[in-house]
Amino acid sequence: MSNPLDSPIFRMIGEIAAAHGQHAYVIGGYVRDYYLRRPSTDIDVVTTGSGVELASELGRRLRTRVSIFKTFGTAMLRAGGLEWEFVGARKESYSRDSRKPVVEQGTIEDDQLRRDFTINALAWSLNAPDFGELVDPFDGMGDLDRCIIRTPGDPDITFSDDPLRMVRAVRFATQLGFDILPETFEAIERNRERIEIVSPERIVGELNKIIAAPRPSIGFELLDLTGLLKLIFPELDRLKGVEVIAGKGHKDNFVHTLKVLDNVAVRSDDLWLRWAALLHDIAKPDTKAFDARAGWSFHGHETLGSKLVPEIFRRLHMPLNEKMKFVRKLVFLHLRPIILSEDEVTDSAVRRLLFEAGDDVDALMTLCEADITSGVDSKVQRYLHNFETVRAKLREIEEKDRIRNFQPPITGELIMSIYGLPPCSAVGEIKSRIKEAILEGLIANDFDQAHALMESIAQEMGLKKVSEAGL
Repeated sequence: MSNPLDSPIFRMIGEIAAAHGQHAYVIGGYVRDYYLRRPSTDIDVVTTGSGVELASELGRRLRTRVSIFKTFGTAMLRAGGLEWEFVGARKESYSRDSRKPVVEQGTIEDDQLRRDFTINALAWSLNAPDFGELVDPFDGMGDLDRCIIRTPGDPDITFSDDPLRMVRAVRFATQLGFDILPETFEAIERNRERIEIVSPERIVGELNKIIAAPRPSIGFELLDLTGLLKLIFPELDRLKGVEVIAGKGHKDNFVHTLKVLDNVAVRSDDLWLRWAALLHDIAKPDTKAFDARAGWSFHGHETLGSKLVPEIFRRLHMPLNEKMKFVRKLVFLHLRPIILSEDEVTDSAVRRLLFEAGDDVDALMTLCEADITSGVDSKVQRYLHNFETVRAKLREIEEKDRIRNFQPPITGELIMSIYGLPPCSAVGEIKSRIKEAILEGLIANDFDQAHALMESIAQEMGLKKVSEAGL
């Protein structure tokens, strides 16, 4: 491995610190990720003195801008293609009702003790003569070797002080494929109720990192096992379990959802497509019904699920923008390609799918293929083969009819100007019938054919032309 301290900036930081009678250390993720052979571009520097003064002096030497955050006593600058954050070594104490600590100046050992996990407490000295020496008082290197998530101090104090660390433990275990030490895991179970003082934004930040992991199901299984899932994501927790009536049971929708999420993760890094996978069956508990002959059904879960998406995003303080609309659309449409694959693939059905999905049709198909989780391999292969037929038909219809994101070539404004109409139901009916005719393949997505149909419909409705405006 190349030397992670090759940049002359590291030596410069050590020289500045020494000149001010301080010691400086690189600590945390940059050190951990070097030993894990993971890329890292964020560098945390802790110093036994003022981190702001150290950063300011470095900024002057490098002639680069320094951002200072007085509230937190931190400073940040960008140099050498890296982002450097500086803080003074400190020790912390907490009150029961807040994650905001009372901070005092401390030693490097104090600062390492306040870190969340031993693997994030690893540090390299930047001062001569021990430049580059590893400072590891809590055997973080041993935990890296053992693939263990463990707190430097008493885990009950660590998690009670800052309850977000419980979700972070799950996140690191998911990202790195590590195990949470049993004593640490049990402390999470004991302190799980403390998560209620953490803001939704901070929790979602960790959830997004879990969802973005190679196998996000690991994280949600751990959240479930620790008891955190029910507290931070009750809608997902409700998917758990199998009900049996008259010897007939449905699948465990929590287990199924995590399989779909992992399947999507293999196919795409798109965070919001992964969110759609996580939420695609979210309304099944509310739509579950049993019939003695037909068995279990979840009719309308896609419609209700799409209505729940903005509610969940709002509760979690997630963006109510195009990302939410994308997730909502995919939840609403996720059954449509499956139905197509079971029946004869007609041109009109494909046109409707293209019209409704628009530019998101490829993401929708990815979600639908991931949704095939049967334990019967022949069934999975049959569905996937049928989906290839649907995909081919989508390409064919798109090339021929240009339906994706199409707007009918006859606008409401044109109809009103030609027939002297105000906005009214007649205008809407003409537009709707033209759109339906195009989707059914009765006419092409073409102005002349749409105009001729408009005239025919208007004549049927007894409308008279007042102009040919706009033609």
